[in-house]
Amino acid sequence: MSTAEGASQREEGEYGRAAKRLKTEEREEREEGEEGEEELEEGEDSDSGSLPGNVESAGARWSESHYDAGRKDNGEDSHRISPSPVVHVRGLCEAVVEADLIDALEKFGSICYVMMMPFKRQALVEFTAVESADRCVSCGAKEPVYIAGQQAYFNYSTSKRITRPTNADNPNSGNKVLLLSIQNPLYPITTDVLYTVCNPIGSVLRIVIFKRNGIQAMVEFESVQCAQKAKAALNGADIYAGCCTLKIEYARPTRLNVIKNDNESWDYTKPYLVRRDRGKGRQRQAILGEHPSSYSDNGYGSPCPLLPLPGNSRYKLTSADVPDMVSYPLPQSSSSYSAHAPSSVAMVSGLHSSKMNCTRIFNLFCLYGNIEKVKFMKSVPGTALVEMGDEYAVDRAITHLNSIKVFGKRLNVCVSKQHAVIPSQVFELEDGSSSYKDFAMTRNNRFSSAGQASKNIIQPPSAVLHYYNVPPCISQEHLLRLCTEHDVPGFVKFKMFDAKPSSKTISGLLEFDSKTEAVEVLTVLNHYQIRIPNGSNPYTLKLCFSTSSHL
Repeated sequence: MSTAEGASQREEGEYGRAAKRLKTEEREEREEGEEGEEELEEGEDSDSGSLPGNVESAGARWSESHYDAGRKDNGEDSHRISPSPVVHVRGLCEAVVEADLIDALEKFGSICYVMMMPFKRQALVEFTAVESADRCVSCGAKEPVYIAGQQAYFNYSTSKRITRPTNADNPNSGNKVLLLSIQNPLYPITTDVLYTVCNPIGSVLRIVIFKRNGIQAMVEFESVQCAQKAKAALNGADIYAGCCTLKIEYARPTRLNVIKNDNESWDYTKPYLVRRDRGKGRQRQAILGEHPSSYSDNGYGSPCPLLPLPGNSRYKLTSADVPDMVSYPLPQSSSSYSAHAPSSVAMVSGLHSSKMNCTRIFNLFCLYGNIEKVKFMKSVPGTALVEMGDEYAVDRAITHLNSIKVFGKRLNVCVSKQHAVIPSQVFELEDGSSSYKDFAMTRNNRFSSAGQASKNIIQPPSAVLHYYNVPPCISQEHLLRLCTEHDVPGFVKFKMFDAKPSSKTISGLLEFDSKTEAVEVLTVLNHYQIRIPNGSNPYTLKLCFSTSSHL
Protein backbone atom coordinates (compact mmCIF):
# COMPACT_ATOMS: atom_id res chain seq x y z
CA MET A 1 0.00 0.00 0.00
CA SER A 2 1.37 3.41 -0.85
CA THR A 3 1.96 6.08 1.81
CA ALA A 4 -0.77 8.24 0.35
CA GLU A 5 -3.32 5.46 0.47
CA GLY A 6 -2.35 4.74 4.06
CA ALA A 7 -2.81 8.39 4.91
CA SER A 8 -6.24 8.38 3.32
CA GLN A 9 -7.25 5.44 5.50
CA ARG A 10 -5.99 7.16 8.66
CA GLU A 11 -7.89 10.30 7.90
CA GLU A 12 -11.15 8.40 7.46
CA GLY A 13 -11.47 8.22 11.22
CA GLU A 14 -11.16 12.00 11.61
CA TYR A 15 -14.02 13.29 9.50
CA GLY A 16 -16.66 13.10 12.22
CA ARG A 17 -19.73 10.94 12.51
CA ALA A 18 -21.17 11.72 9.10
CA ALA A 19 -17.91 10.72 7.44
CA LYS A 20 -18.04 7.33 9.15
CA ARG A 21 -21.63 6.93 8.04
CA LEU A 22 -20.62 7.46 4.43
CA LYS A 23 -17.76 5.02 4.76
CA THR A 24 -20.08 2.35 6.12
CA GLU A 25 -22.67 2.76 3.40
CA GLU A 26 -20.09 2.85 0.65
CA ARG A 27 -18.62 -0.35 2.08
CA GLU A 28 -22.05 -1.97 2.07
CA GLU A 29 -22.55 -1.06 -1.55
CA ARG A 30 -19.15 -2.39 -2.54
CA GLU A 31 -19.29 -5.61 -0.53
CA GLU A 32 -22.86 -6.57 -1.32
CA GLY A 33 -22.36 -5.76 -4.97
CA GLU A 34 -19.59 -8.33 -5.20
CA GLU A 35 -21.73 -11.39 -4.82
CA GLY A 36 -25.32 -10.28 -4.28
CA GLU A 37 -26.63 -11.26 -7.72
CA GLU A 38 -24.83 -14.54 -8.29
CA GLU A 39 -26.79 -17.63 -9.24
CA LEU A 40 -29.19 -18.46 -6.45
CA GLU A 41 -28.74 -21.58 -4.40
CA GLU A 42 -31.27 -23.29 -2.21
CA GLY A 43 -32.09 -20.92 0.61
CA GLU A 44 -30.87 -17.85 -1.30
CA ASP A 45 -32.93 -14.82 -2.23
CA SER A 46 -32.48 -12.44 -5.14
CA ASP A 47 -32.73 -9.46 -2.79
CA SER A 48 -29.81 -10.57 -0.62
CA GLY A 49 -27.48 -8.14 -2.30
CA SER A 50 -29.71 -5.10 -2.08
CA LEU A 51 -28.52 -1.86 -0.55
CA PRO A 52 -30.21 -0.34 2.44
CA GLY A 53 -29.15 3.25 2.14
CA ASN A 54 -28.54 6.11 -0.21
CA VAL A 55 -24.83 6.74 -0.60
CA GLU A 56 -25.27 10.15 -2.17
CA SER A 57 -27.43 11.47 0.62
CA ALA A 58 -24.93 10.20 3.19
CA GLY A 59 -22.13 11.91 1.30
CA ALA A 60 -24.10 15.12 1.25
CA ARG A 61 -24.47 14.99 5.02
CA TRP A 62 -20.71 14.51 5.34
CA SER A 63 -19.72 17.29 2.97
CA GLU A 64 -22.17 19.81 4.39
CA SER A 65 -21.47 19.11 8.03
CA HIS A 66 -17.72 18.50 8.23
CA TYR A 67 -17.15 22.04 9.46
CA ASP A 68 -19.68 21.70 12.28
CA ALA A 69 -19.15 18.06 13.29
CA GLY A 70 -16.13 18.86 15.42
CA ARG A 71 -17.61 21.85 17.19
CA LYS A 72 -20.15 19.95 19.26
CA ASP A 73 -17.72 19.13 22.07
CA ASN A 74 -17.67 22.21 24.33
CA GLY A 75 -17.46 24.43 21.29
CA GLU A 76 -13.98 23.23 20.41
CA ASP A 77 -13.00 22.42 16.83
CA SER A 78 -11.41 19.15 17.94
CA HIS A 79 -12.13 17.06 14.83
CA ARG A 80 -11.52 19.56 12.08
CA ILE A 81 -8.52 18.74 9.91
CA SER A 82 -6.06 21.56 9.38
CA PRO A 83 -5.85 23.02 5.85
CA SER A 84 -3.62 21.10 3.47
CA PRO A 85 -2.84 21.43 -0.24
CA VAL A 86 -4.02 17.81 -0.57
CA VAL A 87 -7.78 17.28 -0.85
CA HIS A 88 -9.52 13.95 -0.21
CA VAL A 89 -12.33 13.44 -2.76
CA ARG A 90 -15.19 11.00 -2.15
CA GLY A 91 -18.32 9.83 -3.94
CA LEU A 92 -16.80 9.47 -7.41
CA CYS A 93 -18.60 7.47 -10.07
CA GLU A 94 -17.05 4.20 -11.24
CA ALA A 95 -16.18 5.52 -14.71
CA VAL A 96 -14.22 8.57 -13.54
CA VAL A 97 -10.59 9.00 -14.64
CA GLU A 98 -7.90 11.46 -13.60
CA ALA A 99 -8.71 13.83 -16.46
CA ASP A 100 -12.26 14.23 -15.13
CA LEU A 101 -10.96 15.43 -11.76
CA ILE A 102 -8.58 17.87 -13.41
CA ASP A 103 -11.37 19.23 -15.63
CA ALA A 104 -13.68 19.76 -12.67
CA LEU A 105 -11.21 21.05 -10.07
CA GLU A 106 -8.59 23.07 -11.94
CA LYS A 107 -10.91 26.08 -11.68
CA PHE A 108 -9.90 26.26 -8.00
CA GLY A 109 -6.20 26.43 -8.82
CA SER A 110 -3.25 24.62 -10.36
CA ILE A 111 -3.18 20.84 -9.71
CA CYS A 112 0.23 19.18 -9.48
CA TYR A 113 -0.68 15.53 -8.72
CA VAL A 114 -3.65 13.16 -8.56
CA MET A 115 -3.81 9.71 -6.96
CA MET A 116 -6.82 7.59 -7.89
CA MET A 117 -8.35 4.95 -5.57
CA PRO A 118 -10.77 3.32 -8.04
CA PHE A 119 -12.32 0.59 -5.88
CA LYS A 120 -12.99 3.07 -3.09
CA ARG A 121 -14.42 5.60 -5.57
CA GLN A 122 -12.08 8.15 -4.00
CA ALA A 123 -9.03 10.18 -4.97
CA LEU A 124 -6.37 12.45 -3.51
CA VAL A 125 -5.80 15.72 -5.37
CA GLU A 126 -2.75 17.83 -4.59
CA PHE A 127 -2.98 21.52 -5.44
CA THR A 128 0.07 23.70 -5.93
CA ALA A 129 -1.12 26.10 -3.21
CA VAL A 130 -3.10 25.49 -0.02
CA GLU A 131 -5.34 28.45 -0.97
CA SER A 132 -6.56 26.48 -4.00
CA ALA A 133 -7.38 23.49 -1.80
CA ASP A 134 -9.23 25.78 0.59
CA ARG A 135 -11.34 27.14 -2.26
CA CYS A 136 -12.16 23.59 -3.35
CA VAL A 137 -13.20 22.39 0.14
CA SER A 138 -15.13 25.57 0.91
CA CYS A 139 -17.01 25.50 -2.39
CA GLY A 140 -17.86 21.81 -1.96
CA ALA A 141 -19.36 22.52 1.46
CA LYS A 142 -21.56 25.35 0.16
CA GLU A 143 -22.75 24.09 -3.21
CA PRO A 144 -22.62 20.85 -5.26
CA VAL A 145 -19.43 20.19 -7.22
CA TYR A 146 -19.86 17.64 -10.00
CA ILE A 147 -17.16 15.35 -11.37
CA ALA A 148 -18.07 13.37 -14.50
CA GLY A 149 -21.71 14.22 -13.89
CA GLN A 150 -21.87 13.04 -10.27
CA GLN A 151 -21.70 15.14 -7.12
CA ALA A 152 -18.45 14.69 -5.19
CA TYR A 153 -17.51 15.56 -1.60
CA PHE A 154 -14.31 17.11 -0.29
CA ASN A 155 -12.22 17.51 2.83
CA TYR A 156 -8.58 18.23 3.59
CA SER A 157 -6.22 15.28 3.68
CA THR A 158 -4.07 14.64 6.73
CA SER A 159 -1.12 14.48 4.31
CA LYS A 160 0.56 17.66 3.16
CA ARG A 161 1.90 16.03 0.01
CA ILE A 162 1.05 12.94 -2.03
CA THR A 163 4.01 10.59 -1.95
CA ARG A 164 5.23 9.57 -5.41
CA PRO A 165 8.28 7.61 -6.46
CA THR A 166 9.90 10.51 -8.31
CA ASN A 167 9.35 14.16 -9.14
CA ALA A 168 8.19 13.07 -12.59
CA ASP A 169 5.04 15.18 -12.29
CA ASN A 170 7.36 18.08 -13.00
CA PRO A 171 7.41 18.59 -16.81
CA ASN A 172 11.11 19.36 -16.62
CA SER A 173 12.04 16.11 -14.91
CA GLY A 174 12.34 14.15 -18.16
CA ASN A 175 10.47 11.07 -16.85
CA LYS A 176 8.40 9.44 -19.56
CA VAL A 177 7.82 6.01 -18.00
CA LEU A 178 4.53 5.17 -16.27
CA LEU A 179 3.94 2.44 -13.69
CA LEU A 180 0.58 0.71 -14.29
CA SER A 181 -0.95 -1.43 -11.54
CA ILE A 182 -3.78 -3.62 -12.84
CA GLN A 183 -6.35 -4.19 -10.11
CA ASN A 184 -8.89 -7.03 -10.26
CA PRO A 185 -7.11 -8.68 -13.24
CA LEU A 186 -9.88 -11.05 -14.25
CA TYR A 187 -8.47 -11.40 -17.78
CA PRO A 188 -4.86 -11.74 -18.93
CA ILE A 189 -2.84 -8.59 -19.49
CA THR A 190 -0.30 -8.75 -22.32
CA THR A 191 1.88 -6.26 -24.15
CA ASP A 192 -0.53 -6.08 -27.08
CA VAL A 193 -3.44 -5.26 -24.75
CA LEU A 194 -1.50 -2.43 -23.10
CA TYR A 195 -0.26 -1.19 -26.48
CA THR A 196 -3.87 -0.98 -27.70
CA VAL A 197 -4.84 0.97 -24.59
CA CYS A 198 -1.90 3.39 -24.43
CA ASN A 199 -0.61 4.02 -27.96
CA PRO A 200 -3.64 5.97 -29.27
CA ILE A 201 -3.06 8.55 -26.54
CA GLY A 202 0.72 8.85 -26.84
CA SER A 203 3.36 7.02 -28.85
CA VAL A 204 4.57 3.94 -26.92
CA LEU A 205 8.23 2.89 -27.23
CA ARG A 206 8.55 -0.02 -24.78
CA ILE A 207 6.43 -2.11 -22.39
CA VAL A 208 7.51 -4.46 -19.60
CA ILE A 209 5.03 -6.52 -17.53
CA PHE A 210 6.02 -8.02 -14.17
CA LYS A 211 4.21 -9.78 -11.32
CA ARG A 212 6.02 -8.97 -8.07
CA ASN A 213 3.10 -7.19 -6.39
CA GLY A 214 0.10 -8.41 -8.34
CA ILE A 215 0.17 -7.57 -12.04
CA GLN A 216 2.05 -4.38 -12.91
CA ALA A 217 3.62 -2.94 -16.01
CA MET A 218 5.92 -0.10 -17.03
CA VAL A 219 5.15 1.75 -20.24
CA GLU A 220 7.73 4.05 -21.81
CA PHE A 221 6.34 6.81 -23.99
CA GLU A 222 8.03 8.93 -26.62
CA SER A 223 7.94 12.04 -24.44
CA VAL A 224 7.06 13.25 -20.96
CA GLN A 225 4.07 15.08 -22.43
CA CYS A 226 2.73 11.81 -23.87
CA ALA A 227 3.14 10.12 -20.49
CA GLN A 228 1.34 12.94 -18.69
CA LYS A 229 -1.48 12.83 -21.20
CA ALA A 230 -1.84 9.03 -20.87
CA LYS A 231 -1.82 9.18 -17.05
CA ALA A 232 -4.61 11.76 -17.04
CA ALA A 233 -6.69 9.85 -19.58
CA LEU A 234 -6.32 6.32 -18.22
CA ASN A 235 -5.76 6.55 -14.46
CA GLY A 236 -8.81 4.89 -12.88
CA ALA A 237 -10.21 3.43 -16.12
CA ASP A 238 -11.18 -0.22 -16.69
CA ILE A 239 -9.46 -2.09 -19.52
CA TYR A 240 -12.37 -4.54 -19.66
CA ALA A 241 -15.87 -3.96 -18.35
CA GLY A 242 -15.89 -4.18 -14.56
CA CYS A 243 -12.33 -5.44 -14.16
CA CYS A 244 -8.64 -4.86 -14.97
CA THR A 245 -8.75 -1.38 -13.44
CA LEU A 246 -5.71 0.83 -14.08
CA LYS A 247 -3.97 2.67 -11.27
CA ILE A 248 -1.17 4.77 -12.76
CA GLU A 249 1.83 6.52 -11.22
CA TYR A 250 5.13 7.77 -12.54
CA ALA A 251 7.85 5.13 -12.45
CA ARG A 252 11.40 5.53 -11.14
CA PRO A 253 13.29 4.47 -14.30
CA THR A 254 13.50 6.96 -17.14
CA ARG A 255 14.10 4.26 -19.76
CA LEU A 256 13.16 0.58 -20.10
CA ASN A 257 15.55 -2.15 -21.21
CA VAL A 258 13.85 -4.88 -23.27
CA ILE A 259 15.78 -7.96 -24.39
CA LYS A 260 12.97 -9.85 -26.16
CA ASN A 261 9.59 -9.16 -27.71
CA ASP A 262 6.78 -11.33 -26.34
CA ASN A 263 3.59 -11.14 -24.30
CA GLU A 264 5.44 -9.75 -21.26
CA SER A 265 7.91 -7.30 -22.79
CA TRP A 266 8.19 -5.45 -26.09
CA ASP A 267 10.45 -2.86 -27.68
CA TYR A 268 8.46 -1.26 -30.50
CA THR A 269 11.61 0.37 -31.87
CA LYS A 270 13.23 -3.08 -32.38
CA PRO A 271 10.82 -5.55 -34.01
CA TYR A 272 13.66 -8.01 -34.69
CA LEU A 273 13.83 -8.92 -30.97
CA VAL A 274 10.93 -11.32 -31.41
CA ARG A 275 11.71 -14.91 -30.45
CA ARG A 276 10.22 -17.58 -32.65
CA ASP A 277 10.17 -21.35 -32.69
CA ARG A 278 12.57 -23.03 -35.10
CA GLY A 279 11.01 -23.48 -38.55
CA LYS A 280 8.12 -21.07 -37.95
CA GLY A 281 7.82 -17.83 -39.84
CA ARG A 282 6.80 -14.51 -38.33
CA GLN A 283 3.15 -13.63 -38.64
CA ARG A 284 1.05 -10.76 -37.42
CA GLN A 285 -2.01 -11.22 -35.24
CA ALA A 286 -5.01 -9.13 -34.36
CA ILE A 287 -4.11 -7.07 -31.32
CA LEU A 288 -6.65 -8.68 -28.99
CA GLY A 289 -5.93 -12.07 -30.53
CA GLU A 290 -7.73 -14.95 -28.85
CA HIS A 291 -8.64 -13.08 -25.70
CA PRO A 292 -11.06 -13.37 -24.07
CA SER A 293 -13.53 -15.06 -26.44
CA SER A 294 -11.31 -18.12 -26.85
CA TYR A 295 -11.71 -18.83 -23.16
CA SER A 296 -15.50 -18.94 -23.24
CA ASP A 297 -15.38 -22.69 -22.76
CA ASN A 298 -13.58 -22.12 -19.46
CA GLY A 299 -16.37 -20.06 -17.97
CA TYR A 300 -15.57 -16.55 -19.11
CA GLY A 301 -18.47 -16.20 -21.51
CA SER A 302 -18.63 -13.91 -24.50
CA PRO A 303 -15.78 -11.56 -25.42
CA CYS A 304 -15.49 -8.43 -23.32
CA PRO A 305 -14.47 -5.40 -25.42
CA LEU A 306 -12.00 -2.76 -24.40
CA LEU A 307 -13.83 0.11 -22.78
CA PRO A 308 -13.64 3.50 -24.51
CA LEU A 309 -12.73 6.50 -22.39
CA PRO A 310 -15.68 8.33 -20.81
CA GLY A 311 -17.61 10.47 -23.26
CA ASN A 312 -16.75 13.66 -21.41
CA SER A 313 -13.02 12.97 -21.50
CA ARG A 314 -10.85 15.38 -23.40
CA TYR A 315 -8.82 12.39 -24.59
CA LYS A 316 -11.75 10.47 -26.10
CA LEU A 317 -10.62 8.01 -28.76
CA THR A 318 -12.11 7.71 -32.21
CA SER A 319 -12.31 4.51 -34.22
CA ALA A 320 -9.47 5.79 -36.37
CA ASP A 321 -7.17 5.96 -33.32
CA VAL A 322 -7.28 2.22 -32.59
CA PRO A 323 -5.23 0.10 -34.99
CA ASP A 324 -6.64 -3.17 -36.31
CA MET A 325 -3.21 -4.74 -36.37
CA VAL A 326 0.11 -4.23 -34.66
CA SER A 327 2.88 -3.51 -37.11
CA TYR A 328 5.16 -5.86 -35.21
CA PRO A 329 4.94 -9.69 -35.22
CA LEU A 330 3.58 -11.38 -32.14
CA PRO A 331 4.71 -14.80 -30.82
CA GLN A 332 2.70 -17.78 -32.00
CA SER A 333 2.40 -19.24 -28.51
CA SER A 334 3.38 -18.43 -24.99
CA SER A 335 5.74 -21.42 -25.04
CA SER A 336 8.13 -19.29 -27.07
CA TYR A 337 8.79 -17.00 -24.13
CA SER A 338 8.08 -19.10 -21.04
CA ALA A 339 10.29 -21.65 -19.34
CA HIS A 340 7.55 -24.20 -20.00
CA ALA A 341 4.16 -24.20 -21.67
CA PRO A 342 1.31 -22.62 -19.67
CA SER A 343 -0.64 -24.99 -17.47
CA SER A 344 -4.01 -24.81 -15.74
CA VAL A 345 -2.59 -26.87 -12.87
CA ALA A 346 -1.03 -25.29 -9.79
CA MET A 347 1.31 -27.15 -7.45
CA VAL A 348 0.83 -26.20 -3.80
CA SER A 349 3.38 -27.23 -1.18
CA GLY A 350 3.77 -26.43 2.52
CA LEU A 351 0.29 -27.76 3.37
CA HIS A 352 -0.42 -28.73 6.99
CA SER A 353 -0.60 -32.53 7.05
CA SER A 354 -3.57 -32.84 9.40
CA LYS A 355 -5.51 -29.60 8.86
CA MET A 356 -5.55 -29.32 5.07
CA ASN A 357 -7.59 -31.47 2.72
CA CYS A 358 -9.09 -31.22 -0.77
CA THR A 359 -12.19 -29.33 0.38
CA ARG A 360 -10.22 -26.72 2.30
CA ILE A 361 -7.91 -26.15 -0.65
CA PHE A 362 -11.03 -25.60 -2.76
CA ASN A 363 -12.43 -23.13 -0.21
CA LEU A 364 -9.32 -20.96 -0.51
CA PHE A 365 -8.42 -21.28 -4.19
CA CYS A 366 -11.98 -20.87 -5.53
CA LEU A 367 -11.69 -17.14 -4.89
CA TYR A 368 -9.34 -16.84 -7.86
CA GLY A 369 -10.90 -19.17 -10.44
CA ASN A 370 -12.94 -22.32 -10.97
CA ILE A 371 -11.55 -25.49 -9.40
CA GLU A 372 -11.78 -28.69 -11.43
CA LYS A 373 -9.85 -31.25 -9.35
CA VAL A 374 -7.59 -31.41 -6.31
CA LYS A 375 -5.15 -34.25 -5.61
CA PHE A 376 -2.61 -34.70 -2.83
CA MET A 377 0.68 -36.26 -3.92
CA LYS A 378 1.52 -39.46 -2.03
CA SER A 379 5.21 -39.24 -2.94
CA VAL A 380 5.56 -35.64 -1.71
CA PRO A 381 3.86 -35.12 1.68
CA GLY A 382 2.21 -31.75 2.20
CA THR A 383 1.93 -31.13 -1.54
CA ALA A 384 -1.15 -31.06 -3.78
CA LEU A 385 -2.01 -30.43 -7.42
CA VAL A 386 -4.93 -28.08 -8.10
CA GLU A 387 -6.45 -28.12 -11.58
CA MET A 388 -8.18 -24.79 -12.25
CA GLY A 389 -10.38 -23.45 -15.03
CA ASP A 390 -7.49 -22.03 -17.05
CA GLU A 391 -3.89 -20.86 -16.81
CA TYR A 392 -4.96 -17.33 -15.84
CA ALA A 393 -6.77 -18.61 -12.76
CA VAL A 394 -3.50 -20.31 -11.78
CA ASP A 395 -1.69 -17.02 -12.34
CA ARG A 396 -4.13 -15.19 -10.06
CA ALA A 397 -3.78 -17.85 -7.37
CA ILE A 398 0.01 -17.57 -7.48
CA THR A 399 -0.17 -13.78 -7.32
CA HIS A 400 -2.34 -13.72 -4.20
CA LEU A 401 -1.68 -16.98 -2.33
CA ASN A 402 2.01 -17.70 -2.78
CA SER A 403 3.94 -17.27 0.52
CA ILE A 404 0.86 -16.77 2.73
CA LYS A 405 0.72 -18.60 6.06
CA VAL A 406 -2.00 -21.18 6.71
CA PHE A 407 -2.04 -23.11 10.01
CA GLY A 408 1.51 -22.02 10.80
CA LYS A 409 2.99 -23.19 7.48
CA ARG A 410 3.93 -20.98 4.54
CA LEU A 411 2.39 -22.03 1.23
CA ASN A 412 4.40 -22.23 -1.95
CA VAL A 413 2.21 -21.95 -5.05
CA CYS A 414 3.68 -22.36 -8.53
CA VAL A 415 2.76 -23.56 -12.02
CA SER A 416 2.87 -27.33 -12.39
CA LYS A 417 4.43 -29.09 -15.33
CA GLN A 418 1.33 -31.29 -15.41
CA HIS A 419 -1.51 -30.17 -17.69
CA ALA A 420 -4.24 -32.14 -15.93
CA VAL A 421 -4.85 -33.87 -12.62
CA ILE A 422 -5.19 -37.64 -12.99
CA PRO A 423 -6.93 -39.51 -10.12
CA SER A 424 -4.19 -42.08 -9.58
CA GLN A 425 -2.79 -43.40 -6.28
CA VAL A 426 -5.77 -42.26 -4.23
CA PHE A 427 -5.19 -42.68 -0.49
CA GLU A 428 -6.61 -41.52 2.82
CA LEU A 429 -5.40 -38.25 4.39
CA GLU A 430 -4.75 -37.87 8.13
CA ASP A 431 -8.25 -36.45 8.72
CA GLY A 432 -9.81 -39.51 7.05
CA SER A 433 -10.84 -37.75 3.82
CA SER A 434 -9.80 -38.79 0.31
CA SER A 435 -6.60 -37.47 -1.26
CA TYR A 436 -8.52 -36.75 -4.50
CA LYS A 437 -11.73 -34.86 -5.16
CA ASP A 438 -13.49 -33.66 -8.33
CA PHE A 439 -15.13 -30.21 -8.04
CA ALA A 440 -16.07 -29.73 -11.70
CA MET A 441 -19.82 -29.93 -11.06
CA THR A 442 -20.05 -28.07 -7.74
CA ARG A 443 -22.24 -24.99 -7.61
CA ASN A 444 -19.72 -23.34 -5.29
CA ASN A 445 -17.40 -22.49 -8.18
CA ARG A 446 -17.67 -18.73 -8.61
CA PHE A 447 -16.53 -18.25 -12.20
CA SER A 448 -18.95 -20.57 -13.98
CA SER A 449 -20.55 -17.83 -16.09
CA ALA A 450 -19.63 -14.41 -17.41
CA GLY A 451 -22.13 -12.85 -15.00
CA GLN A 452 -20.59 -14.57 -12.00
CA ALA A 453 -17.03 -13.84 -13.06
CA SER A 454 -17.65 -10.10 -13.51
CA LYS A 455 -18.96 -9.80 -9.92
CA ASN A 456 -15.89 -11.36 -8.34
CA ILE A 457 -13.41 -8.73 -7.20
CA ILE A 458 -10.03 -10.43 -7.22
CA GLN A 459 -8.80 -9.44 -3.79
CA PRO A 460 -5.62 -10.43 -1.92
CA PRO A 461 -5.99 -11.95 1.55
CA SER A 462 -6.92 -9.41 4.21
CA ALA A 463 -7.91 -9.34 7.88
CA VAL A 464 -11.54 -8.57 6.99
CA LEU A 465 -13.88 -11.21 5.54
CA HIS A 466 -17.13 -10.50 3.74
CA TYR A 467 -19.81 -13.09 4.59
CA TYR A 468 -23.08 -13.54 2.71
CA ASN A 469 -25.97 -15.95 2.03
CA VAL A 470 -26.59 -16.33 5.78
CA PRO A 471 -30.14 -16.86 7.15
CA PRO A 472 -31.49 -13.82 9.07
CA CYS A 473 -31.85 -15.84 12.28
CA ILE A 474 -28.05 -16.19 12.56
CA SER A 475 -26.57 -13.68 15.01
CA GLN A 476 -23.08 -12.53 15.95
CA GLU A 477 -23.07 -15.10 18.76
CA HIS A 478 -23.96 -17.91 16.34
CA LEU A 479 -21.01 -17.03 14.09
CA LEU A 480 -18.62 -16.82 17.06
CA ARG A 481 -19.81 -20.21 18.27
CA LEU A 482 -19.27 -21.59 14.77
CA CYS A 483 -15.63 -20.45 14.92
CA THR A 484 -15.17 -22.06 18.34
CA GLU A 485 -16.72 -25.37 17.24
CA HIS A 486 -14.34 -25.59 14.29
CA ASP A 487 -11.26 -24.58 16.31
CA VAL A 488 -10.51 -21.41 14.33
CA PRO A 489 -9.90 -17.87 15.66
CA GLY A 490 -12.91 -15.72 16.48
CA PHE A 491 -13.48 -12.31 14.95
CA VAL A 492 -12.88 -9.11 16.94
CA LYS A 493 -15.31 -6.83 15.08
CA PHE A 494 -18.65 -7.58 13.48
CA LYS A 495 -20.77 -5.63 11.02
CA MET A 496 -24.14 -6.76 9.66
CA PHE A 497 -25.49 -4.95 6.61
CA ASP A 498 -29.09 -3.79 6.65
CA ALA A 499 -31.31 -5.89 4.40
CA LYS A 500 -34.68 -5.40 2.75
CA PRO A 501 -37.66 -6.75 4.71
CA SER A 502 -38.29 -9.26 1.93
CA SER A 503 -34.71 -10.53 1.91
CA LYS A 504 -34.21 -14.15 2.93
CA THR A 505 -30.47 -13.81 3.60
CA ILE A 506 -28.12 -11.36 5.29
CA SER A 507 -24.50 -10.35 4.79
CA GLY A 508 -21.80 -8.34 6.52
CA LEU A 509 -18.16 -8.09 7.54
CA LEU A 510 -15.96 -9.90 10.06
CA GLU A 511 -12.65 -8.41 11.17
CA PHE A 512 -9.90 -10.60 12.67
CA ASP A 513 -6.72 -9.77 14.55
CA SER A 514 -4.56 -10.67 11.54
CA LYS A 515 -4.66 -11.65 7.90
CA THR A 516 -3.44 -15.13 8.83
CA GLU A 517 -6.43 -15.69 11.12
CA ALA A 518 -8.86 -14.55 8.42
CA VAL A 519 -7.25 -16.93 5.90
CA GLU A 520 -7.63 -19.88 8.28
CA VAL A 521 -11.28 -19.08 9.02
CA LEU A 522 -12.09 -18.79 5.31
CA THR A 523 -10.25 -22.04 4.58
CA VAL A 524 -12.31 -23.93 7.18
CA LEU A 525 -15.74 -22.27 7.11
CA ASN A 526 -16.21 -21.17 3.50
CA HIS A 527 -19.24 -23.11 2.08
CA TYR A 528 -20.24 -24.41 5.54
CA GLN A 529 -23.81 -25.71 5.47
CA ILE A 530 -26.01 -23.82 7.94
CA ARG A 531 -29.17 -25.70 8.89
CA ILE A 532 -32.04 -23.97 10.62
CA PRO A 533 -34.94 -25.55 12.57
CA ASN A 534 -37.85 -26.54 10.33
CA GLY A 535 -35.85 -25.56 7.27
CA SER A 536 -35.92 -27.95 4.34
CA ASN A 537 -32.69 -26.80 2.68
CA PRO A 538 -29.42 -25.65 4.26
CA TYR A 539 -27.86 -22.26 3.59
CA THR A 540 -24.34 -22.27 2.18
CA LEU A 541 -22.19 -19.77 4.11
CA LYS A 542 -20.00 -17.95 1.62
CA LEU A 543 -16.86 -16.02 2.50
CA CYS A 544 -14.43 -13.89 0.54
CA PHE A 545 -11.73 -11.35 1.34
CA SER A 546 -13.07 -7.84 1.77
CA THR A 547 -11.86 -4.74 -0.03
CA SER A 548 -11.92 -3.03 3.40
CA SER A 549 -8.77 -3.12 5.50
CA HIS A 550 -10.61 -2.58 8.80
CA LEU A 551 -14.05 -1.89 10.27
